[in-house]
Amino acid sequence: MLAARSIPVETRLAASPVPPTGKTLAAFRRALLRWYDQHRRDLPWRETRDPYRIWLSEIMLQQTRVAAVLDHYRIFLKRFPNVQTLAAATEDAILATWSGLGYYRRARSLHQCARELVREHRGGFPQTAEALQSLPGIGRYTAAAIASIAFAEPVAVVDGNVERVLQRLTGIEVTGINLTTSQTWQYSQALLASSRPGDFNQAMMELGATVCLPRQPRCPTCPLQKWCASQSASGTMTTMERRASPPGRTLTRNQGRRFRKEISCLLYRRNGQIRLVQRSRKSPLMPGMWELPQLSQKLNGMPVSVPWRTFRHSITVTDYTVHVHKTPAAKGKWIPVAGISHFPITGLTRKILKTAGVI
Repeated sequence: MLAARSIPVETRLAASPVPPTGKTLAAFRRALLRWYDQHRRDLPWRETRDPYRIWLSEIMLQQTRVAAVLDHYRIFLKRFPNVQTLAAATEDAILATWSGLGYYRRARSLHQCARELVREHRGGFPQTAEALQSLPGIGRYTAAAIASIAFAEPVAVVDGNVERVLQRLTGIEVTGINLTTSQTWQYSQALLASSRPGDFNQAMMELGATVCLPRQPRCPTCPLQKWCASQSASGTMTTMERRASPPGRTLTRNQGRRFRKEISCLLYRRNGQIRLVQRSRKSPLMPGMWELPQLSQKLNGMPVSVPWRTFRHSITVTDYTVHVHKTPAAKGKWIPVAGISHFPITGLTRKILKTAGVI
């Protein structure tokens, strides 16, 4: 086991083809930042140092792909441009705007945190990672991301992408040496370029997301390949490609046991209104959200009609097959289509209504 505290960072990259010294560590940092300056993706939260916007992006990106976040981020900011408007909003308004992103507990935590920021901090954000972790829904990673990007605190981050980059740099997948979580964070901190901590952290995450991929990594385009022990030891990354990636900010659908479920629901529209039902506020899944009424296999003793459309939809560990019938629904409440954007509807309901041209 590596003793991270007693071994200098230069030595802990010892499996590299050219063991870094103080100067080569500086070269490592320059190479990564130069690559980031030239190749980083154009993402809206990278155009600001506003801690509110950075916080929002980090919460949205948890277990969610960047492509899925972009439109939601823009819409959410338009409706809630700052901490004060978010804190003053109702939970239903926030859930309605969040609809389609999933993992609605994140939206509730945002609301709770915004209220505490207004109540205890006059709407401002604490400027250190340690202080940020005292807020609802902000853990070690999110606190470090906000503190380094918004306030230039020299504190490193470790998410799934960064962890994978560090594993390959140190060669632990080749040598069999394992770093503990604490050692991984210490190692990341030792590599950090304190002159540009926010950019360095984003560069490490960007490298893992676009180059040092879980499978089929793009080693020839990697700015750090000459420091990479895994690349040197194996010649290629085929060994790594066969191994499961560590948990990260993107939901991995194929790990662990998954369940399948088949349901039917009603799409009933009349006079500019649509029939929806509200989930129980005590429901363990999406409490208080609105959705289309569900059917049993028979309606009034008669077989259900042929479905208008069938959808595939996944929620956490369950894959749903959803048959939608354009049939009158007795259950539920009439909701004006013109005002449906103010209702927190489920992602599945949003998908169906968009396909049907309702919204």
